[in-house]
Amino acid sequence: MINRITSLNKGTYKQPNIFGYYGNFGGAYIPEMLHRNVEELKTRYIEIMYEDSFQKEFYALLKNYVGRPTPLYLAKRLSKKYNTEIFLKREDLCHTGAHKINNTIGQILLAQRLGKKRIIAETGAGQHGVATATVCALKGVECIVYMGEKDIERQAPNVARMRMLGAKVIPATSGSKTLKDATNEAIRDWINNPNDTHYIIGSVVGPHPYPDMVARFQSVISEEIKKQLKEETGSELPTHVMACVGGGSNAAGAFYNFLDDMSVELIAVEAAGHGVQSGMSAATTQLGKPGVLHGSKSLVMQTEDGQVVEPHSISAGLDYPGIGPMHAHLFESGRAKFLSATDDEALNAAFLLAKLEGIIPALESAHALAALEQVKFNEKNTVVICLSGRGDKDLSTYMRELEVRG
Repeated sequence: MINRITSLNKGTYKQPNIFGYYGNFGGAYIPEMLHRNVEELKTRYIEIMYEDSFQKEFYALLKNYVGRPTPLYLAKRLSKKYNTEIFLKREDLCHTGAHKINNTIGQILLAQRLGKKRIIAETGAGQHGVATATVCALKGVECIVYMGEKDIERQAPNVARMRMLGAKVIPATSGSKTLKDATNEAIRDWINNPNDTHYIIGSVVGPHPYPDMVARFQSVISEEIKKQLKEETGSELPTHVMACVGGGSNAAGAFYNFLDDMSVELIAVEAAGHGVQSGMSAATTQLGKPGVLHGSKSLVMQTEDGQVVEPHSISAGLDYPGIGPMHAHLFESGRAKFLSATDDEALNAAFLLAKLEGIIPALESAHALAALEQVKFNEKNTVVICLSGRGDKDLSTYMRELEVRG
């Protein structure tokens, strides 16, 4: 599935060093109460993930439950508009409607093998919450999901799905009442229940080993892209891979197996909100500086005295003031290009895809699509865009936009 750690002293693009660092970013900044949990994970996750029984169950569930491999679809009308060859990696067709299920399948199997009886999670757009509730229902495990009060209002269908699946959804009512605050509450819960609880983090953020672990589970995306592209074009390497980035799990998965192929240009697209310099943005690489957030050192949007700046995005899944340490390293090293798209640009891209290809994307994915306007392609390029989720959860936002547009 994925290569084992090859470097003990120097973190690579793919994998961190033994201290959990990708270049200058990563690590495990945790309270003493969580030390035992994190150490247990750190010492056992690689061993457990590559056991034959784990691999067999993981891939069987990805195939028969999640519906993998997801299609790599040549978007002919979109390709014609941008005068290049554009493939969409259809993570929106996964069970539950997004890539998040890849990681939650892996982590619930890991939690069971660690003897954990209770699962907690944080969620922004609700897709990770739904995916966590889904695997907990599948395995008969107690599930608690923390979600910002603001996100509960704007993602009501996903809240209903979580509750129907048997999860308890607890609102986070502090701060901006979004993903950052939900994560804070989940960490507090974990501190209070360290022995029987596993925290399924939904993105490539948090203390080591979470960024590496989540990236490994999501790497199935690029693993499939290479095989599918070889069948479609005769080459397993595209010229460009594009994905939206908040914390960055779908981008980590889409980039993972291309990180060492320097001929492949990696393009990550952040949420510019009302504009990068508007004061209502979530473009972390443009606005952030090194700092510690939710257990790891990365780029964080913060004031001069280190207080976290509240982010903004029309997309709940990108409404986060930081970025995963792998992505911070890809940005700082120049391995990936980081662009941003505004709320309006994302909406325009979503409506364009719907009209050209009959696919309604999640607002997160629409940010990646919006960046097609910012990159110059030619007819010889092969572009793969990770369509990380479907737009059902965002229909209320799209409906309001339809009223405005008449």
